[in-house]
Amino acid sequence: MSLADKVLAVNNDLPIRSDQPVHSGKVRSVYWLTESDSRRLIADKGYDVAADAPLAIMVISDRISAFDCIWHAEGGMNGVPGKGAALNAISNHWFKLFKEQGLADSHILDIPHPLVWIVQKARPVMIEAICRQYITGSMWRAYEKGERDFCGIEIANELKKDQKLPELLITPSTKGILEGIPGVAAVDDVNITRQNIEQNFAAFNFTKVQDIALYEKLLKEGFNVISDELAKIGQIFVDTKFEFGYVNDKAGNEKLIYMDEVGTPDSSRIWDAAEFQKGNIVENSKEDFRQLLLNHFPDPDILLNKDRMVERTALATNNALPAEVLMKISATYTGIAEKIIGHKIILSENPKAEIIEILDQQYGLID
Repeated sequence: MSLADKVLAVNNDLPIRSDQPVHSGKVRSVYWLTESDSRRLIADKGYDVAADAPLAIMVISDRISAFDCIWHAEGGMNGVPGKGAALNAISNHWFKLFKEQGLADSHILDIPHPLVWIVQKARPVMIEAICRQYITGSMWRAYEKGERDFCGIEIANELKKDQKLPELLITPSTKGILEGIPGVAAVDDVNITRQNIEQNFAAFNFTKVQDIALYEKLLKEGFNVISDELAKIGQIFVDTKFEFGYVNDKAGNEKLIYMDEVGTPDSSRIWDAAEFQKGNIVENSKEDFRQLLLNHFPDPDILLNKDRMVERTALATNNALPAEVLMKISATYTGIAEKIIGHKIILSENPKAEIIEILDQQYGLID
């Protein structure tokens, strides 16, 4: 089997029993289980959730998205070898550490395969919870243009690009399009202030206003846990995005949990500490791939200008990247994952067949 065949690019066509359409995102696909299968697994596996909690199978792919497009390479390589397993392994590691240190649970109930999670349905908080320790990326670009107010936080003058900020900043944005909130534009991923959230906490799906402080606490504590652990392996946790949601436990108690993914190269910037001390930025995250794309195409404005989305989509669809570009990113993802988890990422020989066999034989979920 070729390396391209080991890549799981299509993850929304598995014969997992469901009575709802498969939700297929840029990277993950979600299969909502039937009520009877959810109840059976909760009883058989002893998951700490309500007996009637809806469960789902979440399958990660090896697809890579950047600039809101999915990219592919020559030789039929429609994803990055090892990327999905690396992302899941990193998230699993941090979620486990969070729970051990008494922060909060996650939406993950079981891990049948390196590319698969069994999750419980959560009511998502409609906020992209962004935490920043250094000024770089979009924040630096805005700062360079003279902006000093970020999400209601006044930023000092005379900061330098890639400088460590005086304190850890929370700069939230909207998750999805939220309508009817005063002072918040009805567009996806727009910056918001803490005051916006406090004054409209229910619109952001918070149960009570006091939970805003809890989300901030979990965000900062989670960030610091990851930052401290990465420092031990010579890495700098630059910035990241967390997501939160509500679930009920077996006793019916509502709790705020971490969800989606945490501390991964897709959701974070991670820099090599030794190189940073020398004045160099070496990315161990998807930002490296973004920079490769910007340098690869003669007109990078297509990738940066949202008004050129039609051209950008055509660029991604019609241009197979050199295979070595995706292999470089593969080395970045698996390399940082192996540093974090302390062992090798093993690529599945036939990921789709393996997933189907496990979900059939051990969980009885295949039709």
